[in-house]
Amino acid sequence: MGVTTILIVVIVLIVLSSIKVLKEYERATVFRLGRFIKVKGPGIFILWPGIDKMTKVALRVITMDVPPQDVITKDNISIKVNAVGYFRVFDPAKAILEVEDFLYATSQLAQTTLRSVLGEYELDEILGQREKINLRLQKIIDQQTDPWGIKVSTVEIKHVDIPQEMQRAIARQAEAERERRAKVIHAEGELQAADKLNKAAKIIGETSVGIQLRFLQTLTEVATEKNSTTIFPVPIDLFTPFIKKLEKE
Repeated sequence: MGVTTILIVVIVLIVLSSIKVLKEYERATVFRLGRFIKVKGPGIFILWPGIDKMTKVALRVITMDVPPQDVITKDNISIKVNAVGYFRVFDPAKAILEVEDFLYATSQLAQTTLRSVLGEYELDEILGQREKINLRLQKIIDQQTDPWGIKVSTVEIKHVDIPQEMQRAIARQAEAERERRAKVIHAEGELQAADKLNKAAKIIGETSVGIQLRFLQTLTEVATEKNSTTIFPVPIDLFTPFIKKLEKE
């Protein structure tokens, strides 16, 4: 093999090694002799061997699992809370130049923010106002990661681990609340029924015919049942003349 052939092979290998291809969701931050040049990609481009260096950055949404954090709520209750966050890189240059490891930095920031924010709420607020807290977490983390070229789209609290003693207390509180609501509903029903009965009695009592019709309707309802005994109420007004006659004697 001649010298010329060797040179040709070396040149071909150098050219092939300098050709880079990136996918649609990838970008490359290119450094030339240690200085940042530009962001390249997607598709095919060429790097000078030994002179240019690149760092690939994915632009797809990244799912970040925030591990369980020990949190002391505003009402001094110790709980464990974990969450999940979704973010993506919108500026590859900032993600590489402004922070050493943007994935690790974002994860640590999410953990500390989760502890500090939840410490400002009581347990009932954490359990009942998750949407509000999620929006606040997302806003805080997004503001702090914006200089790194990162956009945080969503932060969601996944699970709140409550001590067993507090779970029993919450269960007793919920049971007492249900009993209170049941008693209030029952009392409101009795009040409404009494009001309707009072109005019905006034309407029926205006005429004796109305009372008799109501009496006959009651007999009809009793007759439909399979009863061996029928109670036949007699109005006291029928005995009034006899009672007066006995009093005169």
